[in-house]
Amino acid sequence: MDTAVIDREAESIAKSVGIPPCPAILTGLVAQMRSDDPDFPKIAKLIGTDVALAATMLKTVNSPFYGLPQKISSIQQALALLGLRNVSHLVTRLLLQQAFPVGDGEAMERYWESSSAIAALLAFLARKTRKLDRDDAYTYGLFRDCGIPVMMMNFTDHPEMLDAAHNDPARLLSEIENEQLGVDHAGVGAELAESWHLSAATCAAIRHHHNYAVLGGSDTVPLQSLLMIALGVLAERLYRDHCGDKPGVEWQRAGAAALAAVGLNAEEFAELAKETDEVLAAK
Repeated sequence: MDTAVIDREAESIAKSVGIPPCPAILTGLVAQMRSDDPDFPKIAKLIGTDVALAATMLKTVNSPFYGLPQKISSIQQALALLGLRNVSHLVTRLLLQQAFPVGDGEAMERYWESSSAIAALLAFLARKTRKLDRDDAYTYGLFRDCGIPVMMMNFTDHPEMLDAAHNDPARLLSEIENEQLGVDHAGVGAELAESWHLSAATCAAIRHHHNYAVLGGSDTVPLQSLLMIALGVLAERLYRDHCGDKPGVEWQRAGAAALAAVGLNAEEFAELAKETDEVLAAK
């Protein structure tokens, strides 16, 4: 069968999976971002309509990750200090966490633990290599595998596939998913990211994050997306080492290409790895 036909069928299946709809707050925020004259008081009021979201946002902004010189106490202050783009990224990430609560089971808890850790490591690697904006890298890290919780919600046997992939030295989770379900978490995650108005580069990186052939260069995948994918491979390796796990099939297939894509050699990467525990302790 033609590759384009296969891709269209996979996309159709991905769209048929129950993807959480874009929250109204995010829709309103995106509309303001696209305006020639964004209304900051209106944006602050919009975010403030969700008390839990607003409180979590302020707690996050006051965390060491942002390193602000003083504590802030309002959404408008956050907008003034961080800018609309960074606030939008933050709100999007927090809404994703609301959509897939940790309390939904052990598999979801493991998902959030690994996603938040890999996102923090991605931000760290982006800062160290100066290849990507730190906030873009962090957002990609949180959304990279967002198709996994969607798959969990739709397929009762998906946790078993996760376990099988974790212990399989030869196959990726996406390969097991495609074999058994006809769709994988990368495609589903990209559909969610697109419907939630993430950047085109982030959506492309999510869709192709297991398509390691693109790391050598691609006419269809943006350079920013390739750098996200490459740094994601490196962050995954750091996290697996931190957890005492073997490197895994992802590293076997893409480790060398990922290092080359971001201009690191093995010795330089080993030096960065020494900071893993400190990065994860502060996340």
